[in-house]
Amino acid sequence: MFISTPISKSPGYTYEPKSGKILQKYLLSGMMYTFKGRRISLLILLSLLLCWPGAVTAQEFNCEVTLNNRQISGSSFDYITELKNDLENYLNTYRWTNDRYETHERIMCNIQVVLTGVDSNFNFTAEVIFTMRRPIYNTNRQSLAIVLSDNNWRFHYPRNKNLIHDDMQFDDLTSFIDFYAYIMLGFDYDSFSELGGTPYFNSAQNVFELGQNSGVQGWGRSIGAQRNRFGLITDLSNPAYEDLRRAIYRYHRLGLDQFTLDEEIARKQILSALEMLRDNKQVTSNNYLFDIFFSSKYTEIVAIFRDADVETRLEAYNLLRNVDPGHSSEYERLQN
Repeated sequence: MFISTPISKSPGYTYEPKSGKILQKYLLSGMMYTFKGRRISLLILLSLLLCWPGAVTAQEFNCEVTLNNRQISGSSFDYITELKNDLENYLNTYRWTNDRYETHERIMCNIQVVLTGVDSNFNFTAEVIFTMRRPIYNTNRQSLAIVLSDNNWRFHYPRNKNLIHDDMQFDDLTSFIDFYAYIMLGFDYDSFSELGGTPYFNSAQNVFELGQNSGVQGWGRSIGAQRNRFGLITDLSNPAYEDLRRAIYRYHRLGLDQFTLDEEIARKQILSALEMLRDNKQVTSNNYLFDIFFSSKYTEIVAIFRDADVETRLEAYNLLRNVDPGHSSEYERLQN
């Protein structure tokens, strides 16, 4: 059995995608669930959940912000510690989708903000890392979904600034958070249904265009290096990378989520996802999205195949060595 990160909920908690956001994605799947000893259809279950008081009241995100302000000095900026709570409240209390979430369905994320400078007009610069985790069906564990870094955030944050969500107006603070919130939603929804994240990647694209029109640093169409906001949303919106996104769905929903039911079938689905990634990488020009996937998944993939039979382990090893040579030393463990 592979090991991933335990969910930080009650010790005996078991995650089951059968209500709120996740249930809506399976209404057409014909799946059945057991409720008090009886098998009932998802449609009936949905009706029960919608009528159950307090069953679906949570927002989408459960994000924790870590703020490092060691490089900021001066009494004029002593309020900067308020940024942590402001960002958490902004992300965790706004309703980003029309779907209903139960508490355990919320998207777990961590945002590490390192402030690197500030001027007399309260314009700050920062480096940020976004980490998102996804629950694994029928377990009390989570899978590391994505890790995204951005070293070019410049924003205006005077004392007592109110953070207001507005999809039609650009703000160098809130629009930056909006952009990555929609990116995280896109990856999350892609993992539950094929190309399910498209509406949220479209929203991220709209935010990026607002930023580009503003002329603010970090929102331009950079020439050369594409590992930035422009490169990220350009590739995610490009139909050429749709097979990569389909592989994300196959890996998570048909692979990871089925692991407790049938390890052999789950591994076959994950192998199929790796083949899709290999084939898509061969016909596309940028490796950014592939690197995002494998930098988050390589340790998990090794754990998944370590206990497989020799033939399956070697098949996985040969695939991984081809599609993700940057982590070859880790994949060598599959040969032992």
